Amino acid sequence: MSPNASPHWGIESIVAELRRLRNESLTIRKRENRPPKLPSRKALVEIVDGLATTLFPNRLGSGELTEASLDYFVGHTLDLTLRLLHHQVRRELRFAAEESGESVLDQEQRAVDITRAFAARLPNVRILLESDLEAAYQGDPAAHSVDEVLVCYPGIAAITHYRLAHELYRLGAPLVARMIAELAHSSTGIDIHPGAEIGGSFFIDHGTGVVIGQTAFIGQRVRLYQAVTLGAKRFPVGEDGVLLKGNARHPIVEDDVVIYAGATILGRITIGRGSTIGGNVWLTHNVPPGSNITQARTRRDVFEGGAGI
Repeated sequence: MSPNASPHWGIESIVAELRRLRNESLTIRKRENRPPKLPSRKALVEIVDGLATTLFPNRLGSGELTEASLDYFVGHTLDLTLRLLHHQVRRELRFAAEESGESVLDQEQRAVDITRAFAARLPNVRILLESDLEAAYQGDPAAHSVDEVLVCYPGIAAITHYRLAHELYRLGAPLVARMIAELAHSSTGIDIHPGAEIGGSFFIDHGTGVVIGQTAFIGQRVRLYQAVTLGAKRFPVGEDGVLLKGNARHPIVEDDVVIYAGATILGRITIGRGSTIGGNVWLTHNVPPGSNITQARTRRDVFEGGAGI
């Protein structure tokens, strides 16, 4: 081939085959037309950045902001961000309506209502995040300031995404919520399902590999370290062989619990208030309040009872 000649990639045949596969997929899913667009991951990145800036304008906003211009900046940024969010929520609702056979037009006002209700909850989100920031600062001797925690700690980034996503999840935009949570998962390695219930003053130290399932409940002032899993022990199926959705299958962690690195806690069990769970513990049973569970103790309990043999 001549150095100046354009290579031939066979694009025409590839495009034709991809078209055939798309049409085949639409037929299998019994769709006559192309489905409405899903929410945009790129737009949601912009939305989360805008919301974070709105919540913490002095720390995350422009360095040239003055006290006189701060409220204007917050209002302007919030208005632009909520318009973007409304568009993404509308996309989700339209997609879900078409999937279920409902009227797409009926979802227009609902998208407005969800976005307005979400905006009204932002002050409470700010209060919770302040408590999380303080918990991280007080709980980590390496932290020099709350500002450092906000801009540097992956745990705070993941919790911020979760707090925003959780409100949208509760309001009826679960897909947008899940996508926001997955943005944090991709960038931090921390996987928090937006359906989980998490109290204030929550601290994830280091964080990589942390997994918190959809039906987990976490109380106040809980601290987790890296690679902790709050997961399901088993996945029950219905008579049709399909996994049952929505049943409570993740742990309850009461107030003032500390769970160290690598611990795996599975099933709808309760970790009692004030307990400490040591590193690399595998736990599938309830723990009374004030317990101190270590790997050595767990191994003794299992093998002395015969279940580990």
